[in-house]
Amino acid sequence: MSTPSTRALPKQHEGTREISLAQAVNEALAEELRRDPMVFVVGEDVAEAGTPFKVLSGLVEEFGPERVLDAPISEAGITGLGLGAAMTGMRPVVDIMFGDFVTLVMDQLANQAAKVHYMSGGNLRAPLTVRTTLGATRRSAAQHSQSLHAWLAHVPGLKVAVPATPYDAKGLLKTAIRDDNPVVVFEDKMMYSTKGLVPNEEYTLPLGSAEVKREGEDVTLVATSSMVYVALDAAAELERAGISAEVVDPRTLVPLDRATIVGSVQKTGRAIVVDEGHRSYGASAELAALIAEDAFWHLDAPVRRAAALDVPVPFSPVLEDETVPTAESVFELAKALVGKP
Repeated sequence: MSTPSTRALPKQHEGTREISLAQAVNEALAEELRRDPMVFVVGEDVAEAGTPFKVLSGLVEEFGPERVLDAPISEAGITGLGLGAAMTGMRPVVDIMFGDFVTLVMDQLANQAAKVHYMSGGNLRAPLTVRTTLGATRRSAAQHSQSLHAWLAHVPGLKVAVPATPYDAKGLLKTAIRDDNPVVVFEDKMMYSTKGLVPNEEYTLPLGSAEVKREGEDVTLVATSSMVYVALDAAAELERAGISAEVVDPRTLVPLDRATIVGSVQKTGRAIVVDEGHRSYGASAELAALIAEDAFWHLDAPVRRAAALDVPVPFSPVLEDETVPTAESVFELAKALVGKP
């Protein structure tokens, strides 16, 4: 994808200031660490280094190494430690440096954390938050560039958030930490410098509440994570071509705000799902199926998808840029769907 815009989305709040997504995440963690002594952060390079992306810089200076813990290079061990702490009354935030490494913690997440409440007859809970990343175009090659959010959304018992803006990232992370269930928060690693308006006062956002980022009449663009900005740029170009596009951001895949998505498509009659996960068996397929099932009688055209190609992410910049949706490709897809030459 192209470099994300630094413009603020059209969101109005009294008493706001413009900060980056990285700053918003840092603020969320600091506020929750101050609010609740049971909250702690653990991960590789989270303390002294502040993560490779410097998102957590300064937290160890305020809260100390007992609550911001540098861990050995063992994602399975870190997540297992976090799950055990969660089951015994704490609220850990486990930092998995790259989303690709959730492959190393699937037993802890999918087999243990997701099922402990159910298998204990409701006697146990796992208030575990996992922060990790997704997204390509950082030139990090096939093992550090995947978007695997659909994998975890497939597992009953796990909640999955995919914030796009600083406002959403802060509010959803704070809610995730307070939730009594395991929540995985995916942040696009290319979005940390993206800026937006964030309230000065404390706030949270409910999981399972989508937002219409831009209103329109002719076609709905349902976009996840950084693809929200791709959809907004495409919508701006479509407006110049005489097409009014509505952009809907689910914000969380689990729970999913079906009503807002379906309501938008019922209004516009056309839908394109834009997601950076691989096209086959991914989030784009699930969202497209939802629209096809629940808004079928309102559709004027088949639901279309813009997703990543089903190939390992290349290291070559030229090839990598070809694997993910762009504003230009979404623009052309929408124009064809609406029937404009």
